[in-house]
Amino acid sequence: MHDEASPFFIAPHRFDGTDDDAPVLDRRHEVVPEAGERVLSRHRLHASGHLLGPTEARRRWTLPAPVAVTVTDRRIAYVGGGPQLALVGGVGDGARHRRGVRLPGLVSGQIRWQWPSRLELLPAGPDRPCRLLVVCDALRTIQQPALGLAGPAGEIAELASRVRRAVAGFRLAHPELVDLSPPERDVLAVRAAAVFSAGDARITLPGSLPVEFHSRDDYYRRERSDRGWHGPATGAASGHR
Repeated sequence: MHDEASPFFIAPHRFDGTDDDAPVLDRRHEVVPEAGERVLSRHRLHASGHLLGPTEARRRWTLPAPVAVTVTDRRIAYVGGGPQLALVGGVGDGARHRRGVRLPGLVSGQIRWQWPSRLELLPAGPDRPCRLLVVCDALRTIQQPALGLAGPAGEIAELASRVRRAVAGFRLAHPELVDLSPPERDVLAVRAAAVFSAGDARITLPGSLPVEFHSRDDYYRRERSDRGWHGPATGAASGHR
C-alpha cells in the first residue's frame, strides 16, 4: 500500500490509480461502495498482517481490537479504531502511516480481487482462534504478504467461501484485468460454483496479479520470527491492500 493507507505493507502493481489508496468511508466509518459495487457481507473480526516464506511465517502487525470487515464483489476492506498498531516481534515498523500525519483514530486497508493468489484456512488451536489468510504473490521475492482475519470458526469458514466465490467471479467477469488460460478459467469456474468443504484448507486462485512491497527495506530487512504463531503445515509456509 501507499503511505496514505495503513496498516498494510504492500502496494498495487498495476491497474489502480494513485487516488485509490484506501477505502472511502462515510460518516459512520463504513466502507462506501463504488458505483455498481455490491456489498456481499459484513463482519467484525481480528486483523493481522503476515509475511510468508518457504521456511517460516512471520506476523508483522496485529490490530488490538476487532475491525469492521466488508466483502464486496470487487474487494475485501477493513476499518478499525486506534491509530497505533500492536507490532509483533518488536522489530521495525511493518505497518506504515502517512508521514507526519496521524490518522483520526482509524486504520483501514483493502485487497482488490486482482491480487489474492490463494486462501489459507487455519483451524483454531489452544492459543489462537480460527484464521483466514488472504495471500498475495509479490514481485522479485518468494516472500508473500497476507492479510489474516480471525474469529469464530463458522464465520471464518463462511468468509473463506464467500471470498473464494467473489474472487473467481470477478476474474471471470473481467478478462481485461487478468490474463487467464483456458485451464485457469476452468478452475475459477469451479471455485465460483462449488460448495465450500471443511477440508478446503488451501484454495488456489488462478490469474492473480503480483503486488510489490512498499520499499526496499521490506525485501531485505531481517526480522525475528513470531514464534507464537504457527503457519499451515505445508511445504511452503502459507492480501491489501
